[in-house]
Amino acid sequence: MKWDPAQYLSRADERGRPFLELVDRIGADRPRRVVDLGCGPGNQTSTLTERWPDAEIVGIDSSAEMVDLAKATESAGSRLLTFELGDIEDWQPDARTDVVLSNAALQWVPTHRELIRSWAAALPSGGWLGFQVPGNLGAPAYRRLRELGASVRWAGALRDGVLRQFDRVDKPVGYATLLLDCGWIPDAWETTYVHLLSGADPVLDWVRGTALRPVLAALPPGQAEEFEAEYAAMLRQEYPTRPEGTLFPFRRIFCVARKP
Repeated sequence: MKWDPAQYLSRADERGRPFLELVDRIGADRPRRVVDLGCGPGNQTSTLTERWPDAEIVGIDSSAEMVDLAKATESAGSRLLTFELGDIEDWQPDARTDVVLSNAALQWVPTHRELIRSWAAALPSGGWLGFQVPGNLGAPAYRRLRELGASVRWAGALRDGVLRQFDRVDKPVGYATLLLDCGWIPDAWETTYVHLLSGADPVLDWVRGTALRPVLAALPPGQAEEFEAEYAAMLRQEYPTRPEGTLFPFRRIFCVARKP
């Protein structure tokens, strides 16, 4: 599945706020190496050079399109900022990695709980781990997407687990318990942002950049357009437009932890 950096960046301000709030809770003072897993187009990763100007900052993403765009940031930024193509499932911290963070990426990785355990064991004493995943799976936008995908019209074409990413995230207490069991000190919480979105079909535009992408990628072009049109009509009913814009509540789950 290819990612569209321009589509993802179309709501950059709203998508970026959780990243900034996540990083703000990481208490690392002078880390040697900071790794951002699932860095996307690198626009948020590049801000880490201001937070930790002496650290080596590495962004890793599995999308070649995202990494290509991120490398433009790399060439214009600090010499300590680099981006690499790679899968989260294959990554492990090296001896110099003091901070690992991931913003809105681990929900795509079915084994992320096992990976968190392995990272927790591998990171040095005093290391930090922080991540954020969407907790909005019960919201109308995602419930409707599942319902439409499971309908008689579409279930056959989407039967290969295309919608499976919707059952992968845990509750804050689940992630806190996992890290306590690893001997770490966790800080887990959840926040519901109420975004005021502008433009025509803004919720559809938002979901196009993330959860809708694998669904459309699994369908031939003509069917993809038909599916999107049906889905757009559902979203207009669920999220009515006001003169000021469209209100779109979005719950997110955060966890930051430190290794004693």
